Amino acid sequence: MNLTHVFVCEHPALDFAATLRARRSTRFEMFAAPDRLDAWYLESGIVDAVAPSQRRDVDQAVAVREAVYSLVTARCSGEEYDPGALDLLNATARKPSAVPQLTAEGRRTVATPEEALSTVARQAVELLSGPDVPLLKECGNPECTRIYIDRSRGMRRQWCGMESCGNKIKAAAYRARKKSVQPAGA
Repeated sequence: MNLTHVFVCEHPALDFAATLRARRSTRFEMFAAPDRLDAWYLESGIVDAVAPSQRRDVDQAVAVREAVYSLVTARCSGEEYDPGALDLLNATARKPSAVPQLTAEGRRTVATPEEALSTVARQAVELLSGPDVPLLKECGNPECTRIYIDRSRGMRRQWCGMESCGNKIKAAAYRARKKSVQPAGA
């Protein structure tokens, strides 16, 4: 599977929750090693530099990611929050977060893995308590479990991203239509 981090969910906390891909089938862990977690923090723009993560940082990030996913899916389906997930998210958000600094070159945010994770947790709190909650949708690809913010006109977006899921679904539908229309004897 492709190890490239994908940012299509319209919010860093949702992209963070999507780092366990294909939850319903093959389940592919994007945080397989500490350097993959560090890469996500940098590529997401959460920080400009992060101290190297250790295995315990990955374990903590995975636990918070699963809490975020649990809370977001509960919010989308109108279910009660899991108390353990809620406690973990709030405890992580209470820790010191990454703080941007002004430098001669501009804004720069340097953090420890714990500060970067706290920043993600705070963003999840803001998302789940903010005005974008009614815009949360799960990708229409049955194999994808990403949840994204649908800001499209009329909230008609069906996939987390065209490149990641939309093109696959459209191509499969096209092949199915072509197959069903084949002339007799072909």
